[in-house]
Amino acid sequence: MTNTPLIELKNITHSYGNKSVLHDLTLEFKAKQLSCLLGSSGCGKTTILRLIAGLETPTNGQIIIENKILTKNKQILIPPHQRNIGFIFQDLALWPHFTIYKNIAFGLNERKEKGVRDTVFKMLEFFDLQEHADKYPHQLSGGQKQLVAISRSLVLKPKILLMDEPLANLDVKLKRKMLEHIKNLKQNFELSIIYVTHDHKEAFVIADKIVVLNNGKIEETGTVEQIKKSENKFTKYFLEY
Repeated sequence: MTNTPLIELKNITHSYGNKSVLHDLTLEFKAKQLSCLLGSSGCGKTTILRLIAGLETPTNGQIIIENKILTKNKQILIPPHQRNIGFIFQDLALWPHFTIYKNIAFGLNERKEKGVRDTVFKMLEFFDLQEHADKYPHQLSGGQKQLVAISRSLVLKPKILLMDEPLANLDVKLKRKMLEHIKNLKQNFELSIIYVTHDHKEAFVIADKIVVLNNGKIEETGTVEQIKKSENKFTKYFLEY
């Protein structure tokens, strides 16, 4: 891996009304790395994803991807649709009135891409979903819905994939299976992934790098082994649960 950061957050502060969520946060993510943002609800994990994606604008600070300034002090310089970023939301946001095929093809059709059918069926085949192409989301299992949501993002060939607690609603057995899928995405699609979770066990399975957050600030960053052996008071407390 190169030492040059793919994504840089510099001195990011963000508030919702009078409530401060992120406090002068500086953070880097490397290319082709699977990074986990780990912390309890309300610590700022999802806000970081939304700022990177351009769904929100920081109150102060800069967001830089591949040396291009995307956002600087409340101004969006590069809009979300030009950032080449995929986003998997916690509720998956599948369109219930679209078939699985149409859900995955939607972005390609919006872009007026050629060869949409071949592209979609290659993705369906990769995730072993081809027999479900004409079904609707309510007809699929929880794990299959997850794979459809991932397919819908990957088919657009993003460089960065943001995942916001995507496995929160799955049972333990299915969660293990999905974690293996996610772990393999980085290699198979040459992705940089930022994965949000409150479950340190998930992070320990898939992460190259873990960022521990507490009340909008970074407590520490490190590899799985470094975090497991951490002497940081908050991290040790958090990992007990």
